[in-house]
Amino acid sequence: MLWYVAIGSAVGGVIRYLLGGAIQRALAASFPVGTLVINVTGSALLGFIFRYALETPAVTPEIRALLGVGFCGGYTTFSTFSYETLTLLEDGDWRRAGLYVGVSLVGSVLAAFLGFMAARELIALRTRL
Repeated sequence: MLWYVAIGSAVGGVIRYLLGGAIQRALAASFPVGTLVINVTGSALLGFIFRYALETPAVTPEIRALLGVGFCGGYTTFSTFSYETLTLLEDGDWRRAGLYVGVSLVGSVLAAFLGFMAARELIALRTRL
């Protein structure tokens, strides 16, 4: 089981690094939008994976560990989020720090909910076929 988590974490971390950096460079933003996108999409993905995996026999515990704990754990960046929030606060940018925290929190919870709903719809579709 540890190998599944390790492999998933490695892949998720590399994708986080590449995608987050690409987004940040493409937008040339001083706001940590790359981390924000990673957190929200990671929450949606984790919501989908766990809802789908726990409600169907299609996903083994090993694959659930690889994708959920491993990949999503390596992909999402809440430790980076915390650091970037503190950096904004240290710079005295309270408004942007508050915006970042608010959008990250609401966006990530909403994304996880949408992931749950997407998995529920896929399960319903599979049972109709």
